[in-house]
Amino acid sequence: MSEFVNKIYRNNTIIYKVILFLVSTIAIVYLFPKGGQFKYEFNNGQLWRYDNLYAPFDFAIQKSEEEITIEKKEIEVNAKLYFKYNKEVVEKVKQDFENSLSKFKTNDSLTIDEVQKFKKLGSTIISQVYNDGFLESVSESRIDDQNDIISIKKENEVQDIPFKNLNTSKEVLSIINSNLKTIKSQYKSNLLLDELAGIIKPNITFDNELTNKIIEKSIDGISYTKGKVSSGELIILKGDIVEGKKLAILNSLKSESESQIWSESNYNWIVFGYTILVSLALLMLLLFLHKYRIEIYNNNNKVTFIFFNIFAIIFIQTLVIKYNSDYLYIVPLSILPIILKAFFDARLGLFAHVLTVLLLGYIVPNSFEFIYLHIIAGIVTILTVSELYKRANLFISVAQITVIYMLTYFAFSIIKEGNASQINWDYFMLFAANGLLSFLSIILIYIYEKVFGLVSDVTLLELSNTNTPLLRELNEKAPGTFQHSMQVANLAEAAANEIGANSMLVRTGALYHDIGKMANPMYFIENQTTGVNPHNDLSPSDSAKIIIDHVILGVEIAKKNNLPDRIIDFIRTHHGTSTTYYFLRKEQELNPDTKVKVEKFQYKGPIPFSKETAILMMCDAAEAASKSLKNPTAQSINDLIDKIVSKQVSDNQFVNSDITFREINIIRKVIKKKLMNIYHLRVEYPE
Repeated sequence: MSEFVNKIYRNNTIIYKVILFLVSTIAIVYLFPKGGQFKYEFNNGQLWRYDNLYAPFDFAIQKSEEEITIEKKEIEVNAKLYFKYNKEVVEKVKQDFENSLSKFKTNDSLTIDEVQKFKKLGSTIISQVYNDGFLESVSESRIDDQNDIISIKKENEVQDIPFKNLNTSKEVLSIINSNLKTIKSQYKSNLLLDELAGIIKPNITFDNELTNKIIEKSIDGISYTKGKVSSGELIILKGDIVEGKKLAILNSLKSESESQIWSESNYNWIVFGYTILVSLALLMLLLFLHKYRIEIYNNNNKVTFIFFNIFAIIFIQTLVIKYNSDYLYIVPLSILPIILKAFFDARLGLFAHVLTVLLLGYIVPNSFEFIYLHIIAGIVTILTVSELYKRANLFISVAQITVIYMLTYFAFSIIKEGNASQINWDYFMLFAANGLLSFLSIILIYIYEKVFGLVSDVTLLELSNTNTPLLRELNEKAPGTFQHSMQVANLAEAAANEIGANSMLVRTGALYHDIGKMANPMYFIENQTTGVNPHNDLSPSDSAKIIIDHVILGVEIAKKNNLPDRIIDFIRTHHGTSTTYYFLRKEQELNPDTKVKVEKFQYKGPIPFSKETAILMMCDAAEAASKSLKNPTAQSINDLIDKIVSKQVSDNQFVNSDITFREINIIRKVIKKKLMNIYHLRVEYPE
């Protein structure tokens, strides 16, 4: 049992990665749609790139959403409207008018004949007003044409009449006025008018509930198909344009195929297929880290950070798709390469971004367009985003990324439609919002620094301040080493700028690369101000050990002072696996007959694994060696730098650093130029 526990303990990092890999795979597959995938990709206006397509089975041609929407609108516009006829209102109006006659009989100004005339005239007016009905308002009726036929529901009977037959307040007033013209006296006419105006009420109301019910019933009866395709029937020829009826048939075939693929029995197979694809993508990422970024692969914290960010991007994009696929391009996927480049390097950032976009291709509509657009944007992100500590850089980069998004979408749109008239300009607003959301990367970088203990360019800027406690201590204990580090930092920064490397990273690494010399400062010649060299009292092997140990001591001091791993990498690699050549030769001279073990005079490595660490190795060796020139001239400096760099190349010190011979030559020229400026001849001042 104890052996089993010890075995687990020894392999805990691998076990953790396996668990992280499985959890990430399951989580991503869970987010994927579980329906089948149609095996053909097509878009409106594009050429059919595949062979002639024949119907594999019988299926109906589905109407498009636009066609169905138009049909629904036509039903709503042309639907017959229903109104209620309230007979009780008519009876009440008649009764109220009968009751009002007693008021007229008691009026001293009216005769019995006039009262009878009022009664007859009022009854006529009421009959005319309520012949087809009195509608108070037309605002609720949704009538566009007065000749529209409407339905009047009278108890259990429905009667169709033209809408214009209904009386409104305007028509009622006209009926009353035309009948009152028979009354000669204006006073008596107004008397009857006031009475009728207070009695007559609308009796027709719009039946919204019944009308909507009839409309819904008609909409439910809409056919969602518009034809049928028989098995074996030709659908489209190779090279034909996908448009019109052919597009409708292809969309119908796609929908039918996906619905047939998905079933309870096929569900597990689909999930199994997704699991393989996601596993392969994540496995490629782990293999990339293992082969090219072994220091990241060995750090479970960093691997977790990378996997977390990939899952977070997929999760957010999935939520947006489920909410509304129209907002597909509002998710700022460029945040992923920005963050990974800020903490690691451009190559890893682009690799992870491409894998993430490929995985998202199974979730989003128009996957080819989505993948192409975001990969191009990711490449632009990697090429443009640098030195985030300079605020203007991110603004410029995000603006460039946004423009690339817009240009790429514009190109896809005109290819699909054949012109620019059908471009959805709302997408340009989404791309602008995408650019604004990309600025969240600054906040996320700060949070990740605290949560995962990583370091960005902003932190590097803080560490490069020579007033930090560790650099002040270096200046106090080993002032010569401090000045050497400053010179190397200047050389390295200039070289990094020339080849497009991270100048802030290499400058900061250069400032700290020799902090191990603080442990034994007097054993390093730049600190020997008294002219006494303690190596004269030591054997070459002991001297070599002290010199070599400054790398190990530097790593220990860096860890004790919580320097980030990215800075410690410079301490580890700035001598690579080179030898302390002076003491090796001295040992060989003292023991000419004995085979000297070169390993005792060799640094333990590792060799540089990035452009930045390679730059530091060249600049460190060049600056230190230049101090040995008794009479530094342009030719002597040129020969010295060529000799040093050529030796490092021949010793394979740069094979893992992803640096080209062209870049090495550029760095060589920068170092020569800077050293010549340092050692230039001055005018001899008169005494």
